[in-house]
Amino acid sequence: MILRLLNWQGIAGIAVAFVLLIMLTAQKLESVRWKKESEQFEKLYHQEQAAFATTVANARAAADAARAADLANAQRVAVEQRAINRRSEDEFEARLADARALAERMRVEARRSAADRGTSGTASVPRLPGPASRADQAAGENRLPDALLATEQAIQLDELIKWVRAQAKVDNNGASGASSPVN
Repeated sequence: MILRLLNWQGIAGIAVAFVLLIMLTAQKLESVRWKKESEQFEKLYHQEQAAFATTVANARAAADAARAADLANAQRVAVEQRAINRRSEDEFEARLADARALAERMRVEARRSAADRGTSGTASVPRLPGPASRADQAAGENRLPDALLATEQAIQLDELIKWVRAQAKVDNNGASGASSPVN
C-alpha cells in the first residue's frame, strides 16, 4: 500500500509538502526576526522622540530664563538711568540757582556802589560827570546779563558732559556682558 502511494506523484507530493514546510518555517523565523527588529526600531524611535521633546523643553526653558534675565536687566538699567537723570537735574538746578543768586548779589552790589559813589559828600577825588557815570553804570549792568547767560550755558554743558559720562558707565549688558565706560 505504501508502494502505491509512493509512485512518482506521491513522491512529488511529499517533496512539495516538505519544501512548503521548510518555506513556512523559514518565513516564520524571518517574521520573528523582523518583529524583533521592528520593536527595536520602535523603541529607538520613541527614545529619539523623548530626547527631542526634552531638547525642545530645555530650549524653551532657556529662552524663558533669558527673557526674564533681559527684563530684569532692562529694569535695573532703567532704574540706574532714572537715578542719574534725577541727580544730574538736581545738580544742574542747584548750580543754576547759585549762579543766579550770585548774579543778583553782584547786580545789587553794583547798584549800591554806584549809589554810594553818587552820594559821597567828599570832593577829594574827582568824579566823572553825571552822564558819563550813568553810561558806565549802564554798561556794567548790561554786561552782567551776558555774563550770567554765559555762565548758565557753561553750567549746562558741564552738567551734560557729566550726565553723558554717568550714562556711559551704566552696564547695559548685565553681569555677564562687558561695559565700555567713557572717561
